[in-house]
Amino acid sequence: MNQVRHVPVMLQRCLDLLAPALAEPGAVVVDCTLGLGGHSEALLTAFPAARLIALDRDQEALRLSAERLAPYADRATLVHAVYDELPEVLDRLGTPRVQGVLFDLGVSSMQLDEAERGFAYAQDSPLDMRMDQTAGVSAAEVLNTYPPGELVRILRAYGEEKQARRIVSAIVREREKEPFTRSARLVELIRDALPQAAKRTGGNPAKRTFQALRIEVNGELAVLERAIPAAVARLAVGGRIAVLSYHSLEDRLVKQVFAAGATGTAPPGLPVVPEQYQPRLELLTRGAELPTEEEVAENRRAAPARLRGARRIREDVR
Repeated sequence: MNQVRHVPVMLQRCLDLLAPALAEPGAVVVDCTLGLGGHSEALLTAFPAARLIALDRDQEALRLSAERLAPYADRATLVHAVYDELPEVLDRLGTPRVQGVLFDLGVSSMQLDEAERGFAYAQDSPLDMRMDQTAGVSAAEVLNTYPPGELVRILRAYGEEKQARRIVSAIVREREKEPFTRSARLVELIRDALPQAAKRTGGNPAKRTFQALRIEVNGELAVLERAIPAAVARLAVGGRIAVLSYHSLEDRLVKQVFAAGATGTAPPGLPVVPEQYQPRLELLTRGAELPTEEEVAENRRAAPARLRGARRIREDVR
C-alpha cells in the first residue's frame, strides 16, 4: 500500500480549528477516525506537547498507521474501537476530559483502493464493505437477505436514491436466480434498471446504492448519532471538536448536535438566565466550510467534504 497517495482532506483548516486548544503541555487530542494516520501524523507534528488517542475499527488501518506513527509512539495510543465507543476508551485510559476531537467520516483511501474490500463501484470486487472485517454482515448478505421494503428504505434514506424501488425490484428478481457476490454484477444491474435521464446526472449511477449499502453494513449513521454527542460531552472547557463529513445525512446530524449545544435551553422571558440553561458550545464555523478549488483539483476525494467546528464554553450543570 503506497501511503504517499493518501492526502488528508482539509488538513490545514482542521489543524487551525483545533490549534488553540492543543498548545498546552499535556493536551490530549482524539482522532476518532485514524484511517491511514494522515491527520494523526499532522496533529503530532504540529502540537509537540500534545498526546494523541486514535481509534479505528479497521485492523489493517491500525497496523499501517502504527508503522507511520512509530516515531511518535511515546505520545500516541492507537485503539481498535468504533468511534461511538469513545467514552469507554477514555475511561479505560484514565482520561476523563480531552482538549481536542477530530472526526474524518470519509471512507479511507486504503479501503477504496483495495479491491478486495468491496467499497468501490469502479472495479469488480467481493461485495463486503465491512470496515471491521471481523464483525457484522457484509453488503452481499444485505442484498441477498433483506426484505424488498427494507432495501427500498435503505436506498432512499442512506443513498437518497430516487429510483430505489426500480433498483430493488431488479435486485430481488436477480437474487432469486443467483445470490449476489460481486460488485460488477450489481453495477451492471443498476445501469440497466435506471431510466436514461437518471443516468445522465451525478457521476456513476451506482454511487448512491453503494453509499447506502456501506452505511447500512457499518451502521454508520446510528454510530455517528451516538458518537458526536459523546465526544462533545468529553471535551474540557475550551476544548475543540472538528468534524469532516461527506454527505448531507452526516452533515445534517453534526449540524443538529452542534446547534443544540450552542442554543440556550431557558424558558422564554427569564430576566436572568441560570447557568444550567446557558449554551455549552460556541460554533467555530459559519455553516459548513468547503474545500478550496485548489484542494479539490489536487484530491478529488475532498470534493464533497463539509467541515464544522465547535468549542466547549462551559460545563454541564446538573
